[in-house]
Amino acid sequence: MNVMWVLFRREFASYFMTPVAYVFIVFFLTLLGAMTFFMGGFFERGQADLAPFFAFHTWLYLLLVPAISMRLWSEERKTGTIELLLTLPVSATQAVVSKFLAAWAFAAIAVALTFPIWITVNYLGEPDNGVIVAGYVGSLVMAGAYLAIGSCFSSASKNQVIAFVLAVLVSLLFTVSGTPLVLELVSGWAPSAVVDVIAGLSFIANFDAISKGVLDLVNLVYFLAVMALFLFVNVILVNLLKAR
Repeated sequence: MNVMWVLFRREFASYFMTPVAYVFIVFFLTLLGAMTFFMGGFFERGQADLAPFFAFHTWLYLLLVPAISMRLWSEERKTGTIELLLTLPVSATQAVVSKFLAAWAFAAIAVALTFPIWITVNYLGEPDNGVIVAGYVGSLVMAGAYLAIGSCFSSASKNQVIAFVLAVLVSLLFTVSGTPLVLELVSGWAPSAVVDVIAGLSFIANFDAISKGVLDLVNLVYFLAVMALFLFVNVILVNLLKAR
């Protein structure tokens, strides 16, 4: 546990050793604010809720979260420090989980800094804060799922750009799998059971259910299962690197 804490602190601190972390947070908050107030019609809707705020989380995470995760292992492999890391008395699982949790904590800080929007909606009306809390919980677990995908592909390549592109492409498949266009294409040749499975894999559908205040265990377990799957593959890849 002490080893994991050391690795966590090392990885988490590395985000703030360069201006990249601050630029990312400012960019994330600015873009999300602009989408909420202008594209989402926050004021024009005349409703005291954060529906337009949460509506854009999925698409922002699709593009921005891989930017956080692409350096987790690619940078270690590029600089050669991964050899030093893997010679320490730490298992691949401990290293993978520690790095993932550090990245997730950084993402959580970025999400937490959106609290002025929550304050604003409470100032303007009387929203259902329980629904808002559920939305934030769903947003964090979804961010974790995107991060797990990104971390997995980061360990598969020394090139951060390649890791980023692969993470975005795979994340896109999970994101759009439940959209009408995809389901219409699949329903033309696949049985209804397969269509239902594909629809259930959608990040959008699972997050929308949570952001509406329905903390269904199925939706939460889905995101946790995606995290577990890609972190498991991540551990396998790191073990292969260690074996070399």
